[in-house]
Amino acid sequence: MTESPATPLPPPKERRRLREAGSLTQAQVASRVGVSKGTVRAWESGRTTPHGREAEAYAKLLASLATEAAATAVRAEEPASDPGPSPAASAGLSPAASAEPSPGSALEPLTPDQAFDALYAFCAPALVRQTYVLTGRRELARESVERAFQLAWQRWPEVALDRDPAGWVRAAAYEYALSPWHRFRRRYRHPEAPPADQRERALLNAILTLPPPYRRTLLLYDGVGLGLPETAAETEASTPATANRLMHARQAVASRLPDLADPAELQRRLTELASTERLRAASPIAVRRGSERRAQFWTRAAIAFTVTLIGATALTLRTAPTQYEPPVPAGETVRGVPPRAAPGPLSYEQLELRQKLRQAIVSGPERLVPEAR
Repeated sequence: MTESPATPLPPPKERRRLREAGSLTQAQVASRVGVSKGTVRAWESGRTTPHGREAEAYAKLLASLATEAAATAVRAEEPASDPGPSPAASAGLSPAASAEPSPGSALEPLTPDQAFDALYAFCAPALVRQTYVLTGRRELARESVERAFQLAWQRWPEVALDRDPAGWVRAAAYEYALSPWHRFRRRYRHPEAPPADQRERALLNAILTLPPPYRRTLLLYDGVGLGLPETAAETEASTPATANRLMHARQAVASRLPDLADPAELQRRLTELASTERLRAASPIAVRRGSERRAQFWTRAAIAFTVTLIGATALTLRTAPTQYEPPVPAGETVRGVPPRAAPGPLSYEQLELRQKLRQAIVSGPERLVPEAR
């Protein structure tokens, strides 16, 4: 019966997160533990479980990576009298993998600020380098990671309860970085300075010629080290479609760079390309404050728009008529009607008759009888 290692092993997804936090590739982990790269991939996917001396060495390596991530998160915190609990638990790490507590002690729950800062220190450095390989732009890579973590802070209850918070932030950063609207921004109309090394420049150009879905699939599978089902889930595609994209992406890169026809060599070169660029992300405190300012701005804008809409509606109801009034048609010119003729002067006989009638009415008989002529 195989003995379990003295240092407990975290779950498979936690192992991959710890490796990414330490900016290590599967090949580097395999060389330190003394196994093959495929074995490390199987351990991280959960297909196999390490045993014996390999399990002990692997557990010690993960524990050291977790301790480094926790120390980085503590250094990023503002000085305080009480250092508080280890922030490794906020990134989804098991207590055994991050640090072994003293007997009888209990880990206190972290505040949302501490949990967010631990996740940021865990993911941000490697995620900036990955986004640079995805887009070929340094400023866009930093901006994408900051926007992704700002969105994560706005939706922190949802992200904190997610099964893979690092994957949630990575997907948000990739979506923002690959947005087609960046091409209309003035600062992104011109290309940035390429890498100094000619081989890295050729590899980056070959990757950037791929369509965005193929580029993202290649980076997740060969660069980050995700399995095919995890890559398909993150790119929102079926597993056969993801495998087809990966195959075509490798073929396209191999057609431009024949020395990268071997997938293992391509994975190594992708890791080197991401690690050579010295990209630094902003502090977690600045990201949290930027997220809060952005949320306040949009909240105030929504309130102002609502007040304006209500005012316009009230004014319309106040000034609008209460009944329908048909419009008065415009006047038209009538043609073809003869002008009215004025009466001419009376004749002598007509004047006598008028005089006789006036006298008869005033002093004559009550009834007029016509005279025969």
